[in-house]
Amino acid sequence: MASMSVLTRDEAQTRAQLLDVHHYSVDLDLTRGDDTFDSRTVIRFTVRTGTGQDTTDTFVELKPAELRSATLDGQPLDPHSLSGNRLPLKNLAAGEHELRVDAAMRYSRTGEGMHRFTDPSDGETYVYTQLFLDDVQRVFAAFDQPDLKAVFDLTVTAPDGWTVLANGITEHTGDGVWKSATTPLISTYLVAVAAGPWHSVRTEHRGLPFAIHCRRSLAPHLDADADEILDVTRACFDRYHEKFEQPYPFDSYDQAFVPEFNAGAMENPGLVTFRDEFVYRSAVTETERQTRAMVIAHEMAHMWFGDLVTLKWWDDIWLNESFAEYMGYQTAAEATRFTNTWTEFGVSRKSWGYDADQRPSTHPVAPEAVDDTASALLNFDGISYAKGASALRQLVAWLGEKDFLAGINTHFERHKFANASLADFVDSLASATDRDVHAWADAWLRTTGVDTLTASTDARPGQWSLTLGRDGSRPHRVTIGVYDRDLSDGRTLTLRERYETDVPQEAAPEPRPGIRPALVVPNDLDLTYAKVRLDDTSLETALRGLSGVPDALTRAVVWNTLRDMVRDGELAPADYLATAAAHLPEETDLALVQGVLAFARTHIADRYLTPDQRPTALATLTDLCRDLIRRTEDGDNPGLRLIAVRHLIDVAAHPDTMAAWLAEGIVPGGPELDPELRWRILARLAVLGATDETAIAAELHRDPSATGQEGAARCRAALPDADAKRAAWQAMFASDDLSNYLFTATAQGFWQPEQADLVQDYVPRFYEDAVTVAARRGPAIARAAGHWGFPAHAVDTDHLRLGQACLRDADPVPALRRTLVDQLDDLARALRVRTA
Repeated sequence: MASMSVLTRDEAQTRAQLLDVHHYSVDLDLTRGDDTFDSRTVIRFTVRTGTGQDTTDTFVELKPAELRSATLDGQPLDPHSLSGNRLPLKNLAAGEHELRVDAAMRYSRTGEGMHRFTDPSDGETYVYTQLFLDDVQRVFAAFDQPDLKAVFDLTVTAPDGWTVLANGITEHTGDGVWKSATTPLISTYLVAVAAGPWHSVRTEHRGLPFAIHCRRSLAPHLDADADEILDVTRACFDRYHEKFEQPYPFDSYDQAFVPEFNAGAMENPGLVTFRDEFVYRSAVTETERQTRAMVIAHEMAHMWFGDLVTLKWWDDIWLNESFAEYMGYQTAAEATRFTNTWTEFGVSRKSWGYDADQRPSTHPVAPEAVDDTASALLNFDGISYAKGASALRQLVAWLGEKDFLAGINTHFERHKFANASLADFVDSLASATDRDVHAWADAWLRTTGVDTLTASTDARPGQWSLTLGRDGSRPHRVTIGVYDRDLSDGRTLTLRERYETDVPQEAAPEPRPGIRPALVVPNDLDLTYAKVRLDDTSLETALRGLSGVPDALTRAVVWNTLRDMVRDGELAPADYLATAAAHLPEETDLALVQGVLAFARTHIADRYLTPDQRPTALATLTDLCRDLIRRTEDGDNPGLRLIAVRHLIDVAAHPDTMAAWLAEGIVPGGPELDPELRWRILARLAVLGATDETAIAAELHRDPSATGQEGAARCRAALPDADAKRAAWQAMFASDDLSNYLFTATAQGFWQPEQADLVQDYVPRFYEDAVTVAARRGPAIARAAGHWGFPAHAVDTDHLRLGQACLRDADPVPALRRTLVDQLDDLARALRVRTA
């Protein structure tokens, strides 16, 4: 069979001008065995008149294991005419047509198409679809582009004891056959099916059936959190109906937590799928619960922006993701108990955007053109999510929320159940305001890179002034926070004032009364997207007194400033560690503690410091974590204690304490070791050579779940033993047996800074083998190989040259190339930091 073809923008535009697609009837039979399922599709479509030709040609996409038959208007098509993933449709006259396709399709083990999973806990099997961005053709034949919306009728035959979920309400009609209610007009990538012996919790809200689902082995854990999940769902649903004039456009709202899911979640209308790590088996922090609430809010926002109104082509993916990201954080903060969401966004998501925007692979939030679907898939990154959401937050600060929502509601009314572009979106916003939204969009959405705002202060008797310099091109509306040192204790900082200003400033800054402040924070409420550089006095205050800043969001801005300075070679990594050691023990926001510790370990200790400096850094982090544990002995802050315990395990240089905890099943003073902590300890013991296969097998016997299987794979790959490394490498690169999750777990265990000498010969092998496996197994494994399989610990110029040669000579598939470009840029940055 010929190689698979990606759909180009030009081809999609041509086909959209040619066709109107009306209706799909899809019949799936999931009882045909472990490897394939049957897929029968009937597509009714119209070829438009006025094409200038009597007949025309086009194609439909599918990727079958076997194409049994296809008929067009009752006439058979030659199955052998299928070329790659395209079945040609020739000599189409203007008017109505009917295409019928009968095929066997392969189940997936990589989270793409129809993913099949057998739960090792109880042997039950589940399948679910993930059809984004162009994987519908792995499940049924389709004109697979977002602007050919159609109505869908789905029928699914499933084994006895299974429940079938879909975009609409499903009904069991007997003999294992389930029929879903007819959908409104939706895009092909949004069709969804999830089938298996689900455990379900059902309710009703505002006259609509709501439900949450998970595999049976997770039932107790879902039940424990069902009230919280459904409360968040209802609260966000109600808040969106206050914001949006268009009512929820589908007939039900199911949320299914599914295994081995590649994304955080997927906004299938009426059936949102989430990675089932959001059903917590082990203890979690409030920040992690907040993240789950935000994802629920994010996916629900997509019901309007993405599902009701859908992009025309993938260059406008930011319209889906940036909007849902902004609305997810904002609505969770407004409608749920998690009122501090923007702090977590600032310290984790925003840094994702800043990092992505400083790499060679950066792109505008709204690129001028995305040539094909393979290129489009690369843009699901920190720019489309975090930078785009930050741009929208800045837009709201500039426009005001009233005008912003008025423009959004105009957009929904104009384009409901249809498709829209960036130009349509900007026109809708412009209709609600006198401000020049078109110029704003050009400056913010069509440009790349991060602006830097640099503060300088000038003091004279009785007054002071602030000048904000800008390295960049975008206009910014920012809030300035002005802080004084509390003279009563010398540590606390008090807010003197907050005021707004525009950057670039129109004129010389007006002097402000009073003495020079101890700390001036540009972008104090984090309303714009820019790196910040503090004036000298403020930087010294931050390093000495960061924990005294009263507001967590302001502290997030300052921590991000210090993080950026380390990455740019302007602040010594050791100074960042010293600041963390001094101020994290006083920190009350868990997202900040988690974010700072994660950066300190994975970037500073593991990459930015040389191998001979690393032990000192790990010792500093160990002492810091022990300090946090001591401060939480009274049990008042179990979340902070859990974070400290996790990170103490991760930085442990000696096995004795960890081994004792594992043997006793508890950290002295708590917490008891749940499965997550037990596997985390065992993985660290494996790295340190303080455990073996016998102990790993015993732990897997204790926890035979899917998560346990991943934990065992991670531990086995982490053993400092040549045979263990060889077996792990073979499993990743020479075999296709590993699912997407088991591949990732194995890769996570393989490379360890402590084992650099043992694995040095695998560094050059990585490039050849990653290129091969990525081409063989597809985009999901390509991304996993490039991200988790990359030897990030090997920070040296020889490694950089190897990677650059691979990009130059080996022609990796786009998903791997993009990931390697990013990884190698991070490697080059680490080298610069080491020599700064």
